[in-house]
Amino acid sequence: MAASFVGGAALGAVLGELLRAVVKVQRKTLMFKRILERLESTLEDVIPTVEKMEEMDKVLDRNNGEVGKLVKVIQRGKKLVLECSTIRWWYACWRRPRYADKLLGLEKSLKAFCQIVLQVEQSRDTKETLLEVKDMHQKVKRLILNGKSGGIIKMPAVLSGFHVPEAVGNPVGLEVPLGELKMEVLKDEASLVILSAPPGCGKTTLAKLFCNDEEVQDIFKGNIFFVILSRKPTIEGIVQRLFQHHGYKVPDFRSEEDAVLHVEKFLKNIGPDPILLVLDDVWPDSASLLDNFQFRIPSYKILVTSRSVFPRYGSTYKLSPLNYSNSRTLFCNSAFLPGQDSVIPDEVVNRIVKGCKGFPLALKVVGRSLCGEPVDIWKKREAELSKVGSILEYSDLLFCLQRSLDALDNTPIIKECFKDLASFPEDHLIPATALIDMWAELYKLDDDGLQAVSNLHELSSRNLADLVVTRADSNGYNQHFLTHHDLLRELAIHQTNLETFEQRERLILEVTANDVPDWWVEQKQLRFHSRLMSITTDERFSRTWCNIQAPNVEVLVLNFRTRSYTLPEFIAGMDNLKALVITNHGILPAELTNFPLLSSLSNLKKIRLEKVSIPPCGFTSTRFEKLEKISLVLCHISQALTSSSNLVISEALPNLMEINIDYCNDLVELPPEIGQLAEMKRLRITNCHNLTALPREIGGLVNLEELRISSCIEIAELPDSIGNLHKLSSLDISECADIKRLPEQIRELQNLRRIQMMGCSKDFELPESILNLEHLEEVKCDEETAGVWQPFVGFLENLTIKVNKEDINLNWLNGGRF
Repeated sequence: MAASFVGGAALGAVLGELLRAVVKVQRKTLMFKRILERLESTLEDVIPTVEKMEEMDKVLDRNNGEVGKLVKVIQRGKKLVLECSTIRWWYACWRRPRYADKLLGLEKSLKAFCQIVLQVEQSRDTKETLLEVKDMHQKVKRLILNGKSGGIIKMPAVLSGFHVPEAVGNPVGLEVPLGELKMEVLKDEASLVILSAPPGCGKTTLAKLFCNDEEVQDIFKGNIFFVILSRKPTIEGIVQRLFQHHGYKVPDFRSEEDAVLHVEKFLKNIGPDPILLVLDDVWPDSASLLDNFQFRIPSYKILVTSRSVFPRYGSTYKLSPLNYSNSRTLFCNSAFLPGQDSVIPDEVVNRIVKGCKGFPLALKVVGRSLCGEPVDIWKKREAELSKVGSILEYSDLLFCLQRSLDALDNTPIIKECFKDLASFPEDHLIPATALIDMWAELYKLDDDGLQAVSNLHELSSRNLADLVVTRADSNGYNQHFLTHHDLLRELAIHQTNLETFEQRERLILEVTANDVPDWWVEQKQLRFHSRLMSITTDERFSRTWCNIQAPNVEVLVLNFRTRSYTLPEFIAGMDNLKALVITNHGILPAELTNFPLLSSLSNLKKIRLEKVSIPPCGFTSTRFEKLEKISLVLCHISQALTSSSNLVISEALPNLMEINIDYCNDLVELPPEIGQLAEMKRLRITNCHNLTALPREIGGLVNLEELRISSCIEIAELPDSIGNLHKLSSLDISECADIKRLPEQIRELQNLRRIQMMGCSKDFELPESILNLEHLEEVKCDEETAGVWQPFVGFLENLTIKVNKEDINLNWLNGGRF
């Protein structure tokens, strides 16, 4: 069977060579038999897909540069496999684990490759319509989502879209409901099942457990789509992300009916495996949306979670609250530390547990709020809960959660931080980096984020939010995100709304379509005193902005989902604005217009932009007098930092101290003028796969303390001028596999304390001038490069080598937030 896959063009041929090597080594050694068998199975899935992808590129007459970057990786993989056959038995005891880890890393890299290539393919600015390439898209549609090894490859949690999320923590008491739900959904006659329960009862958790169940995954394979709906979703938005998730070019829909026709064709073409579509959190006023997703497709099933019951749409499985035994177990897991001897009387614990009425959310939040508290606080909470007849009522459940929130009165900043989470849309990952910027200004926390992340951990430990770390990142918090239950978000908004409208510390405005507040329609000149303002609009918003007067706003959060976005004129009146967070929650970067308006904000210190297209010279056409930090994520930045005809970059950004650029794939080169930013302390460029080099002018950043060039796979060397960065204390070149050596001039970096280089070439060379780095304290790398550093340990007395054994694969292949 393997022989039939060998051949093809370009990358397909290279993969074929790797497959031959795997088959050959399997016959010669039993040492890595199981790993090699899985690797062979993965290659058998990947190779035909790659060949079809190359065929599609050829037909469309386009050059797939992204695929070409993988050739060297595969060639290294072939060399690694062949090396496995040369290991002698007397070395096996200590070399086998090392090579096993590398083989596993190779396997993961191949699978991750398929994800990133699909995402890059869909983001091309091509003019072909869906119908023109439909047949070819059908051929590349599945990649390795259903590997023969039996493993379903899930998208990383950082991706927005339709990956199958895993249940957080260890759910209690859902084994029986899971079995019953499987029986209901998997019945031949069942096409649509409603999973219904009151809020906070565990509907979404049960749905996630269902999707991750081994039997369910064996049936549906890669055709499980988990859709988290907003309060008022649009058909176009859901269908667009379905296409994106499956790697197809997102079509332009003329109407809702057109979107429905496209999704029906899409679902009919992704067989032959059965299809499961999960629609999570459907509200009663969105029930009619279900009509648009019911099609006559064999083995196509829909699972809906909702607080309501929709009898006309199908059978209903009602999830009951936990019984007392499971309730007490879940409560005690939150209320008591492992191994802790409880001094709380059993009767007090029992009455509090019963007061929570079996609702998992209430049990976890109330339990954690009492953890470590004295008996008197427990008795007070018991008395409060006894006044609630039943928290089956929504208002009573909020009351129960409110009492737990009151426990934060002794730590007011944590309570305020909890309320701030409502600034971001429901059911979206909240980037920790955005919260760091906000809280640094609102509460005067440190700019490095240590205090802010500590607050995130505190909220998570109290079950008021879930902290999601998609990848260990010891040099920043780009991979830290927060989520929280929609009920907890409603609680935060409820807390905010207790104040009078004009006097609120936070103004959280959510506009669905053009349904704006009365004061907006009447164009009343309301003057708000808020320090934090959040405005969320969707793709249907088309109204003219009203004239909001908010001179006290220090942090502004703008959330939208559209192809173009005009910055509101009223921003110019926010004289005290210090931090601006703009996030496009759509699929592709949106055109951001009226950008020069931002230069009128005389106190603006931090800008964070996500998934927007910044106009050329956007940051240099006018002066940003006090701007200290720019963060760009998934943006089209083109010439945004290039000096304009009016100003050079040092005049436009005289006080800029930090630039963060992440997943900006149109960044090919940094403008040489960047070396004029004399105040710059931190330059972080990560996951910019088309960045080819750093300008030699970077040596002009004489105050730079941190340089991070991570997962920029096209960069082949660091410029010699790096030796001018005399204040540099941290250098990170992780996952830059083409960098083979450090420049001789590194000897000039006498303040260098830390170097990170995980995932670098095993042929990496160190210059002898490394011996001049007397203050170097830590090098973090993987096993392949640790040996390069080992000879220097005896000469650099402060040096410690830390081997990172977890990040053995090429993590730059993991997709970003598309």
